[in-house]
Amino acid sequence: MTVISGHAVAIDFETANETRTSACSIGVAWIENGRVTGTEEHLIRPREPRFNPFNSAIHGIREEDVADAPEFPEVWAALRERVQGRLILAHNAAFDLSVLRHTLTDYDLDLPACDYLCTVMMARRAWPTLTGHRLNHLADFLGIALHHHHAGSDAEACGRIALAAALEMELGGFGEIERTGIRLGRIDPGGYSPCKGGKAPPRRPRVVV
Repeated sequence: MTVISGHAVAIDFETANETRTSACSIGVAWIENGRVTGTEEHLIRPREPRFNPFNSAIHGIREEDVADAPEFPEVWAALRERVQGRLILAHNAAFDLSVLRHTLTDYDLDLPACDYLCTVMMARRAWPTLTGHRLNHLADFLGIALHHHHAGSDAEACGRIALAAALEMELGGFGEIERTGIRLGRIDPGGYSPCKGGKAPPRRPRVVV
């Protein structure tokens, strides 16, 4: 059996409103050599605690729920060293990495130095014939338990989808993703570059023995 080598962390943010600096919850799932080894979820009190009813209807979090929660710098302080240097996975990474970057910048905090990978792009490469690649659709397809729009559950599902996609594409580790045509993104204190999905090479027929 193939084991996906290396260490990664899947992240998911929920936001209070339409701004990228309004994170009200973060979920993280830690991945060690092909296994999700732990999941965390932390409520966050946004600097401007303005909750859009549309957002609250999606994730169920309201201003009173975060009244006693820490602001982002305190939450990040407990995660920063463990995230530093790991591959970050996110389902629709353009959103979650934007929240991370803008929130850190808003508090004048340095970005971690990490590569990152969008698991939507992975799923499209792994299962191109599926009619949808949203988190809940993939969780149903793969039989992954999901409490959708709860950040911890979403992060864990993201990690498990990434592992399943890597196995489907016969990757020995997430670092091999670039041979599928996907280019890893990068964030570091100097800035960021996006994760990109280039042209997929022809898939080799899977050999069953």
